Amino acid sequence: MSSHPLTCAAVWGRRQAIAVAALSLCVGASWAAYPDKPIKILVPWAAGGATDQIARMLAQPLSQAMGVPVVVDNKGGAGGVIGTQSFVKEKADGYSILLATSSTNAAAPHLYNKLGFDPVHDFTPVLSLCAIPNVMVVPTKSPWHSLKDIVTAAKQSPGAYTYGSAGIGGSQHLAGAQFKTAAGIDIRHVPYKGSGPAAQDLIAGHIDMMIDTGSLGSIRGGLLKPLAVASAKRLPALPQVPTFTEAGTPMIASAWYGLMLPANAPAEVVERLNAEVNKLLKTPDIRNRLTEMGAEVLGGSSADFAKFTLSEIKRYEAIVKDSGAPKE
Repeated sequence: MSSHPLTCAAVWGRRQAIAVAALSLCVGASWAAYPDKPIKILVPWAAGGATDQIARMLAQPLSQAMGVPVVVDNKGGAGGVIGTQSFVKEKADGYSILLATSSTNAAAPHLYNKLGFDPVHDFTPVLSLCAIPNVMVVPTKSPWHSLKDIVTAAKQSPGAYTYGSAGIGGSQHLAGAQFKTAAGIDIRHVPYKGSGPAAQDLIAGHIDMMIDTGSLGSIRGGLLKPLAVASAKRLPALPQVPTFTEAGTPMIASAWYGLMLPANAPAEVVERLNAEVNKLLKTPDIRNRLTEMGAEVLGGSSADFAKFTLSEIKRYEAIVKDSGAPKE
């Protein structure tokens, strides 16, 4: 018999320690290998809008940086809520990333009685990407040539004109509601499953106007006519277009975009994604492409983005209330 016998408890304790050590090594090796399979960027809107454009802009260079395919998965509906509800059920392993927006992760909590996700506890913020002011656009063949033309026509025929949006609670919806209040007019809201389908109907003349964030391509292509930008100063991309304030109806409305993972994502994964995307945001190609969309490039730490989203949830409570948008 050994001169230092082990009790049953001591043997169990030693076995536990060995098991924990082995598990820690396995977990460490697992995250060290991240990523080792394709990554999905979930866009909770239909293809074609600003959110989709940003996701596709990032997908290829992020794939090169991470060494695995990065695909974009569009899952639109209910102002981005349906896709976001689906996202929070995904594994928090870094292989499913949400292209979050101010609409889904700041405004929606104040617009839906049964949201289906918690805007704070169901997400792990990765980083802020950019912010884009909304632009009032009308079809090229529209008889309106200024914001005052719209206000005059709407006051002469209350309820006769329509504005489109990516869905209830989207930045276009709230901007339109703000415009109605600021101008004292009655225009009807027509929600879509994304800003892409809404813009297509606008170009076709099925709706009358839209206050959108992703319309610069259609403006440059001669399909849409910009009348005002909802920012404090004119956009470098549209230097000849006045602000809403300059056009006689003071208001500011913009949308922000960022990346999030499901709740409790591993810190190592968050740090890797944050570092790689921050690098991409500093490249001339990505910066120029975002600037051409009228965006302000952001970036920063995950902690910065977490703090920002908390403040935005609070800020949008007042915006939604002031807009008069009904809670669904």
